[in-house]
Amino acid sequence: MSIKSNYKYLLSDLTALKGVGIKTTNLLKKKNINSIFDLLWKLPKSFTDRSLSSKIKDLKIGENQTVTVTPQRYHFPRLRNIPNRVICSDDTGKLDCIFFNSYEGYVKKILPLGKEITISGKISHFKNKYQITNPKYISEDSSFIKQLHNKYSLTDGISEKVYNKIIKQIIDKLPLLNEWHSKEIIKKFGNLGWNNSIKELHKPENIGKFREKIYQRLAFDEIFSTFLVNSEIRRKIKKIKKKRKKININLQISLINKLNFSLTDDQINSLKEINKDLSTSTKMFRLLQGDVGSGKTIIALLAAYNTITSGYQVALMAPTEILARQHYNLAKELFSKNIKIELISGKSEYKNKKIILDKLKNNKIDIIFGTHAIFQKKVSYKKLGLIIIDEQHKFGVNQRKRLSDKGGDDCDVLLMTATPIPRTLTMTMYGDMDISILREKPKSRKPIKTYSKLESKIEDVIKFIKKEINSENQIFWVCPLIEESKKLDHTSAVKKFEFLKKLFPNQVSLLHGKTDVNEKEKILSDFQKNKFKILVSTTVIEVGIDFPNANVIIIENANKFGLSQLHQLRGRVGRGHKESTCILMFKSNLSENAKKRINILKQCNDGFKISEEDMKIRGFGDILGFKQSGVKNFKLADPIHHSDLFLLAEKEMKRIENYNEDIKKFKPLIKLYDRADIINDIA
Repeated sequence: MSIKSNYKYLLSDLTALKGVGIKTTNLLKKKNINSIFDLLWKLPKSFTDRSLSSKIKDLKIGENQTVTVTPQRYHFPRLRNIPNRVICSDDTGKLDCIFFNSYEGYVKKILPLGKEITISGKISHFKNKYQITNPKYISEDSSFIKQLHNKYSLTDGISEKVYNKIIKQIIDKLPLLNEWHSKEIIKKFGNLGWNNSIKELHKPENIGKFREKIYQRLAFDEIFSTFLVNSEIRRKIKKIKKKRKKININLQISLINKLNFSLTDDQINSLKEINKDLSTSTKMFRLLQGDVGSGKTIIALLAAYNTITSGYQVALMAPTEILARQHYNLAKELFSKNIKIELISGKSEYKNKKIILDKLKNNKIDIIFGTHAIFQKKVSYKKLGLIIIDEQHKFGVNQRKRLSDKGGDDCDVLLMTATPIPRTLTMTMYGDMDISILREKPKSRKPIKTYSKLESKIEDVIKFIKKEINSENQIFWVCPLIEESKKLDHTSAVKKFEFLKKLFPNQVSLLHGKTDVNEKEKILSDFQKNKFKILVSTTVIEVGIDFPNANVIIIENANKFGLSQLHQLRGRVGRGHKESTCILMFKSNLSENAKKRINILKQCNDGFKISEEDMKIRGFGDILGFKQSGVKNFKLADPIHHSDLFLLAEKEMKRIENYNEDIKKFKPLIKLYDRADIINDIA
């Protein structure tokens, strides 16, 4: 078999397996098993030892046991619902094999009279006789049964016996792939090849031994395949030649001098990195990753300004209309009237929208703000030079690649996120991009004081709120649910709104995911204009919205949120010059993890440290309290337990890039790990 046919067998449809028809295929697909390769990663959770054979007299009731017997007599009743019975014996006694829903012909075939047969199953006792009901295994070949049998998390309709048969068939036919890693790398994993590692992985004695070389070898393959894909995307983007943008540093300095604050060192360094990208002949594909309140928006707008003064258009996309308008208003304050700024929103009338689109097409708009609508097919630009995407964590690698392609060769791409994530996840999620990081907060920003409070002490919180309102301050009050739930003992926003508006008449408003878009914008606009003091909401206020006058946030059922999400919510305050407060409210009887989360948040304001701790507590799959579509769904690799493998993969990837090695030898690895659609033109 050639390498090509080897890995292609593993990617074959399940129907390529003997004994696997449409029905079984559909059952497996319900478990997201779509190819032979997918089946290899549904690992055994435990095993049943059927290796020891017992005599009938020594059988133990209630246990799975193996026994070799000779069928003596059939009993096939003619009445429905009465099972078929085969009386079997050995030299020590008798045993009944009971069959429900089995035809005479089938029973006679598997248990022929007078032949020695090995059977295995759970032993029971009925009317002073041992019996096995619907034995798990029956075979004339005792060696087939007398072994350790893996137990899997089964799909309804597939028996353990069938599942083991399917896995055994794959393991027996497992192709011997040529090694893709260097000798130095393989040596670190005890010189284990991919083929042997897979075989070892499914042996009962290796179940759960995640620290073993076999697990590490295969986890490294997963990690490294991701690094390879990211490297190849980076290489392809860097190959694109574009016209250099001419950055007018004097104009940039003049604009920065108009700001009422000084840039942090991180902001200055990030701006230099972005300007360097803009002014080179290779396309920029960069992520600006900043902690909450670290000032990434101003850097993005300065990059936009430098692009506009170079003679190009800029498009800035935000996840919500509210955030798009916020950026639009900031740009209007910041830029001179010579720069033509527009906003496309869902509320824009068709006539106005058409005028804006015509202006874009004819280069009469310098910078456009909006949601995803600004990248629809009907929207065309005359000279688009920079795409900026805010809060881009909803974009996976495929979407980012398409976005980069859409802008054309001369268009640079800057993605932003205020979601700090651990280094191992950054490598995985954003390895296809260059990264600028903002850790520092502006010097004018004071740390947010964080306290925890039992729900029963709400009167103390109300007293504190009254004092803050008297000082002309505003308050966010966050609840996990919109309305009360019989299933969840969480505070609802609607109930809390009703409670607070009695205490603070005409000073409270309510916002949640079901609020109409226009109504939502009006509520937030009124809050920004200080028309009311308390905004009760769900987590819809989590990302990006800027209200400098809001300096208190109260989070109900804080123990139900992840650390990173709590940090994001807390970041809605502390944006003005006043001291800010976050109060985490919780019920009694907290779990140890909940106590740990609350204490970490009280002690730390650094989003990057918080995300590391969050990942240790919650695991990497859901560190933000919601599933990240950009996160690679690893089968074995874990950014917490395998951080050393991530660093090794990074080092090996740099070596390959520095020596400009041909990655064709890694084609099977890339294809097997489901990333072929991105770089499918590898020869």
